[in-house]
Amino acid sequence: MREDIIDRIIEEGNYVAETGATVRAAAEVFGISKSTIHKDVSDRLKSIDKELYRRVKKVLDKNLSERHIRGGEATKRKYKGEK
Repeated sequence: MREDIIDRIIEEGNYVAETGATVRAAAEVFGISKSTIHKDVSDRLKSIDKELYRRVKKVLDKNLSERHIRGGEATKRKYKGEK
């Protein structure tokens, strides 16, 4: 794998692990697609840095378990006319 791609994957992993960001939020920060972020931090990172992968995996699992709550809150704000 190219060195610049490895650096990008590690940077994305560190961002998600440190901030607890969702894949969507990380994609917006890095200016790449959600699919690429997800592939980078859930598949490619495992072979590059196992410890960072474990930290990111905890964040991704937490975000997955809270997804239905965030969706409900977004719908509630939508119909109340808030942003």
